[in-house]
Amino acid sequence: MKLAKHLCGLAAAFLVTLPAVAQAPPAPDPNDPDAVLVEELVVTARDRGPAWWRVTNGVSTVYVLGVPSSMPKSFPWDDAVLERRLMGANKVILPFNNVGVGVLGAPGVLFDLARMKSGTPIEATLDPALKARFVAARTRVGQPAKRYALRNGLAAGILLVSDYREAAHITSADPAKTIARKAKARKLKTETKVYPLGPIMGAALRTSPAAQRACLEDALEEVEAGEASSRRAAQAWADGEVRAALGGERGYEKCLNSAPGAGDLDARLKADQAAAIAAALKQPGHAVAVVQLRPLLAQGGVLDRLRAQGFTVKTPGEE
Repeated sequence: MKLAKHLCGLAAAFLVTLPAVAQAPPAPDPNDPDAVLVEELVVTARDRGPAWWRVTNGVSTVYVLGVPSSMPKSFPWDDAVLERRLMGANKVILPFNNVGVGVLGAPGVLFDLARMKSGTPIEATLDPALKARFVAARTRVGQPAKRYALRNGLAAGILLVSDYREAAHITSADPAKTIARKAKARKLKTETKVYPLGPIMGAALRTSPAAQRACLEDALEEVEAGEASSRRAAQAWADGEVRAALGGERGYEKCLNSAPGAGDLDARLKADQAAAIAAALKQPGHAVAVVQLRPLLAQGGVLDRLRAQGFTVKTPGEE
């Protein structure tokens, strides 16, 4: 029973920490596809509140809201522009960053999770310096050593960050959850996508020891940076200060892309979101899309792909 409970908790951690086939410019670094941004798209908003980009084919428009990958729960932000753009919208496209377990895939996922379990806390396998950091981090989030009885550094990092975000009241669900609720209240059609968890779990098991260590170190950096880093980035986002909003701690998301096959999944997420926006442009009127900031603005990202397809992209600094 305890093992099942632990494995379910680890599966949930994979779900909440994940970040998002047309032709597009290749990503500059396969281990960090969001490292290089399209600089002309990183623009401070003219309107009050978070920054919006516009994609148009000359007839129809999709208003795109870039959002953080995580932020403090119940963080206040001005939604006046959102409310205005939801009026008359024919669709709301939510972030394509969800994963799930189907009935047929559940046994395989549980098997992969069980293979990560260990009879010894992972801190016992770490060198003294890294162990000291890990013990300090798990103590900070109020968890015992046995919570992280895992043989995989990437899995331990995912679980640690999940525990930290829960303790610090940081969520990866908002603001998309709030926007979905507003869309439902207006009876607007919403679109999202769920990707299978099984391949992601399998990739975690195939990650090299060196990459696992790097992931664990990245996770520790997020915990050590503390809530203040997340709050500063969220405030910058709420003020439309795009570059400052992109300055939040992100080593952990970068680390996830080092797992085998993660680069392909990242490209698929971006291609799928770009395709959803392109499809919405075929309908008269306007739609609203919500995309995480770095996948939105990176070279080879969602907006870069749409420009490559011939659509016009206007920045938050334009009329």
